[in-house]
Amino acid sequence: MAERMAEMEEDMGEVPAGEDDNDSDREEDERLFAWMVNDDMDEDEEDEEVEDEQPLETEASESFELDTPAERSGHIAVIDRNIMYVWGGYKNSQNHGFFDLYLPRNEIWTYNMESGVWTKHVAGGNLHTSMSGSCGVCVDGVLYLFGGHHARGNTNRIYRLPLRAPSLVWEEMRDLKGLPPSCKDKLGCWVQKNRLIFFGGYGYAAQGPHQGTFEYDESSSLVWDSLGRGWNNHIHILDLETYTWSQPITTGNTPSPRAAHACATIGNRGYVFGGRYKNYRLNDLYYIDLDTWEWHEMSVPQQGPVGRSWHSFTPVSPDHIFLFGGFTTERETLSDAWLYSVSKNEWKPFKHSHTERPRLWHTACSGPDGEVFVFGGCANNLLSHHRAAHSNELLVFNVQPKSLVRFCMETVLQHKERLSSYWDCLPKHLLHSLKQRMSRVNTLGS
Repeated sequence: MAERMAEMEEDMGEVPAGEDDNDSDREEDERLFAWMVNDDMDEDEEDEEVEDEQPLETEASESFELDTPAERSGHIAVIDRNIMYVWGGYKNSQNHGFFDLYLPRNEIWTYNMESGVWTKHVAGGNLHTSMSGSCGVCVDGVLYLFGGHHARGNTNRIYRLPLRAPSLVWEEMRDLKGLPPSCKDKLGCWVQKNRLIFFGGYGYAAQGPHQGTFEYDESSSLVWDSLGRGWNNHIHILDLETYTWSQPITTGNTPSPRAAHACATIGNRGYVFGGRYKNYRLNDLYYIDLDTWEWHEMSVPQQGPVGRSWHSFTPVSPDHIFLFGGFTTERETLSDAWLYSVSKNEWKPFKHSHTERPRLWHTACSGPDGEVFVFGGCANNLLSHHRAAHSNELLVFNVQPKSLVRFCMETVLQHKERLSSYWDCLPKHLLHSLKQRMSRVNTLGS
């Protein structure tokens, strides 16, 4: 709800709940503290609200008749099979100047990559609040949601949402064993061997014997934050079989604390690129061996990508990771794209048609046909004293060559008048896919 304050907070080291890539997103929540939306609060907290403080209009009413999701930044998106799921984040208030609104906690949008159709869903369960800057990943058809920033600060709660169930119902994962991560947002995650491996973020100092470094953000105490916050480089593992939190003992050259970085898993390696640390947005690249827990720093050439936060870093093949957008130390919102080769440790600029569409704090998901789907984000300086240009555009990048099946599908659709009488001869799954694709209004691509 209060993401706009993020701008001011970032100036002080705290960014809006999702804005300041790595370091201060918390203050955003607190700046809009007096305008919290009832939908975002626990039931036992609602009675504490002052009656005279009318909540800002929520997306629940503003998007009631929309057939596409509202514009947003700081949200999460995951792909399961051929469906992309979008949740959370924040957008501009329509009636209250520069203030921001969190998107409703019970609202989930799906995008069918075959039909190109958006669908709104209402989820049940006990998700306690709307948030931005959370970390969301999908494992075996289950969406896991950790951390984030809400109207009262950061959280370290974790939820699961089975995506293939008859109805969408959030379940808080309670009674987990081990020491959980600290309350934070703008962190990253690797997935390997049925484990969620969280890295970094911006939030409160850890309580307990945590492995790693926490760097206090001196400016965080200036913005209604008595506890103070900062950056960390902690690694926390959640084993999804034993429901146990743990921390590895790492070796090698450890990355500095950071937030609003981006993580990617390739084989048994967890890569991390960039992020914000103090007043710098970094362009360093590291990977950690997820079997031995040894860190390795990889060189980034001078002609490679500049330092940034709030970018995306998406695996698109066993050897390539796709980098797009972000926010520089000079507060420029980026639209450049790069392909990083793991085997060659080589960066190559990626030419595309979206150079006039800069984005930060967006999401990026790799689809089954070699495409990367970038959704939402902010197109201007989120920390400036201007209205944020939050987006609900879907940008599609054809990063890998199309499959032979995909080429055949497109050819059949181009000549559907001549060939449709033969469609019933096709296997059922191909016939279904053809009909789905035939309903698409646009042919997406870059």
